[in-house]
Amino acid sequence: MNNYSPLENRYQSMPYKRSGRSGLQLPAISLGMWYNFGGVDPFENGRAIARRAFDMGVTHFDLANNYGPPPGSAEETFGRLMKLDFAPFRDELIISSKAGYDMWPGPYGEWGSRKYLLASLDQSLKRMGLEYVDIFYSHRFDPNTPLEETMGALDTAVRQGKALYVGISSYSPEDTRRAAEILRQLGTPCLIHQPSYNMFDRWIENGLLDVLDEQGLGCIVFSPLAQGQLTDRYLGGIPVGSRATKTERVWLTPDKVQHNITRIRKLNDLALRRGQKLSQMAIAWVLRKPQVTSALVGASSVPQLEQSLGALENLSFSQEELDAIETILKE
Repeated sequence: MNNYSPLENRYQSMPYKRSGRSGLQLPAISLGMWYNFGGVDPFENGRAIARRAFDMGVTHFDLANNYGPPPGSAEETFGRLMKLDFAPFRDELIISSKAGYDMWPGPYGEWGSRKYLLASLDQSLKRMGLEYVDIFYSHRFDPNTPLEETMGALDTAVRQGKALYVGISSYSPEDTRRAAEILRQLGTPCLIHQPSYNMFDRWIENGLLDVLDEQGLGCIVFSPLAQGQLTDRYLGGIPVGSRATKTERVWLTPDKVQHNITRIRKLNDLALRRGQKLSQMAIAWVLRKPQVTSALVGASSVPQLEQSLGALENLSFSQEELDAIETILKE
């Protein structure tokens, strides 16, 4: 039985923006389920985060086949959420999934073959209890599979009614242009690109944003907080249990935090002068680019989610502030 009633004013505080030249609008901040929604995580905590997100106008929930841990369990969690809470609101939601990384044994369980992508999508739909996803991504470029095959699989997913839109993640500017052109010829335009982007990781500024403009693609950025570095979590050192101390996925190491700590503290001071938390300034900073449609944030608690969404209260930067950030980042 569904006992969840979302807030009636949920669309009043969230800005929405069209993804590239498409008709689809995404919330300025979307919820990523990379961490904290796996089989190892408390279900009711994830449920509270997802409910609160929707109450605050977050209509986009981003998943992938391998999110967890264990792989697949984030989609299973989302399937439970759909069944218990969100089924009546399916048409108000944008749900995305991806395939590209290692998911099952053997030669058909990763990368970009037609076999893998379409089998993975079927598995994802089953785990989530959905007839279709709104966006299906090629999670990474496969150098050993013709791009025509990978994009052809995305086109097929749309024609089968299993996805409404398709996207790509972490493709280079050149491969993004080729992928977009192939998809356009097939009649299924590429909706969006999902790259990493934050103050410490600015690769998309070297050509990718120009290609997205040229091709009419949207952009949803992940890791805007640099795996938690651009928060107040590490200002006093590396706390026990923080992501920098975990070893199952080495995305953030103590050495990396130590390398950036002086910059982090100076950025924090600047954020406080703006009347923001560092995390809020970091999210606002990635959203300053006109090509960026949405920022993907994770959350381990409702207060953390609410803090991230608080970035929307001050999205503008003076030129002096932008110059100050550049000076700090170059140190």
